[in-house]
Amino acid sequence: MNFDDTPQEAAFRAEARAWIAANAPKQYEDELAKSSLGRLVLSGANVLEVAKAWQKKKADAGWACLHWPKEYGGRGSSPIERVIWQQEEGAYGKLGRMFIIGHGMCGPTMMAYAGEAQKREHLPPLASGEKVWCQLFSEPAGGSDVAGLRTRAERDGDDWIVNGQKIWTSGAHYSDYGILITRTDPTVPKHKGLTMFFLDMKSPGVEIKPIRQANGQSEFNEVYFTDVRIPDSQRLGEVGDGWNVSLTTLMNERMSIGASVATGFPELFDYCSSLVVDGRPAIEDRAVRAKLANWAVKASGLKYTAFRSISALSRGERPGPENSIGKLVAGAMIQEVATYALDLQGAAGVVSDPADAEVEGKFQAMLLRSPATRVEGGTDEILRNIIAERVLGLPGDIRVDKDVPFNQIPTRGRA
Repeated sequence: MNFDDTPQEAAFRAEARAWIAANAPKQYEDELAKSSLGRLVLSGANVLEVAKAWQKKKADAGWACLHWPKEYGGRGSSPIERVIWQQEEGAYGKLGRMFIIGHGMCGPTMMAYAGEAQKREHLPPLASGEKVWCQLFSEPAGGSDVAGLRTRAERDGDDWIVNGQKIWTSGAHYSDYGILITRTDPTVPKHKGLTMFFLDMKSPGVEIKPIRQANGQSEFNEVYFTDVRIPDSQRLGEVGDGWNVSLTTLMNERMSIGASVATGFPELFDYCSSLVVDGRPAIEDRAVRAKLANWAVKASGLKYTAFRSISALSRGERPGPENSIGKLVAGAMIQEVATYALDLQGAAGVVSDPADAEVEGKFQAMLLRSPATRVEGGTDEILRNIIAERVLGLPGDIRVDKDVPFNQIPTRGRA
């Protein structure tokens, strides 16, 4: 694989670089550059409002969701042009975290299963950031077993009545729409009786309760549905085929998360280059250098594994299970990196210099956010099973409930 730009790619890069230089919100550049996983705060500004304004400016100039078709708010660019844009956008790309679920998961699902009129109505404002979307999959009793969900949808004429609960829903508290997977037939095995919908998050009967996290933020939410009406016209895919629809979402989810999860390695390398331990730079210590070398190899592997996925997309292929590798490795790596950084700090966590405190606090924020990274988009155990079964071709786990009707699966406390 040749990683040098072709003449056409070089021209695209130059155009993107010039537009970003002329239009980016430079007043936030320093803060964005210093932000890390678990800590994105802008002084005197609302992050969501700044993110929406930047996304809208990109959309108006044709730089939003580059790989999407033009009629849906994109640019019709190639996958490699999308990568070039992300490289050039740099720190400003962190503002896109608000839209990663809508752009990376909900949008592709809508493109695959929504009607043409619905695509033209909903996708352009999704691409421009005017409307934010969330993904309503996980439930309290199901964990990473999406097919174990209990949220019910019952047919009532041209509508469906939904009752149940979702949990760990990222961004639900500021989302306008969401895609929702429900159980419409409990008398068949759990993977078969599911149906997917999209809905307005302001619909009567939808209640959102933010969850307070260890890092002090509330990115995740509980979402309750009480007699929520969803028109059948907002169904995605066939009745009972929700599992197959969800696979489109999940494959894109693991690609989006796996390709974008921070590892913390660049921050740790910079930190070790300036940190003084026992009178000399930490990076001169053999043990520190060995740790950094190990993580440098992993970071490089993640980079080129992501390039393999990009190459597959350029051939028109759907994101595959190999994207679970990036998410699995990066999720564990950022936790290890943050823990090691705190070990190096020792008593330096108690500092008086504001500049030092800012650097030290970055790794604390990483560590407090990192457990969520290892759960969202599939736990480590789920991802290892996917890699083992669908990438390496190993025998699957024994699943005793695979062919049992859902309402006959023994579960304590089931209604």
